[in-house]
Amino acid sequence: MFARIVTFPLQPKCAAKLTAAVEKNVVPLLRTHKGFVDQIMLVTSDGSTGYGISFWDNKENAEAYNRTGYLDVIKALDPLLAGAPQLQLCHVTNSTVHKLVHAKVA
Repeated sequence: MFARIVTFPLQPKCAAKLTAAVEKNVVPLLRTHKGFVDQIMLVTSDGSTGYGISFWDNKENAEAYNRTGYLDVIKALDPLLAGAPQLQLCHVTNSTVHKLVHAKVA
């Protein structure tokens, strides 16, 4: 399994708007992409930063989404952002939520 972790600097007092935008715009878009498994959104307690973690069946599908769907997500969230999002790609090595087939991590 593979994860995309996106860090979003947020405008002040936008946590509730972010939650609504993710439910209305982001999750439906993610569900249309091959290999999408799950999505989690986190917001810091002061509301200044959001973390979007999407899970994918493999690296290739995560990268394909990055080329074909990610810009639509950024456009949907742009009014709530206080700066440019930062993206990290990661192998998922452990999870108590997802049943993983252990793969060698390069």
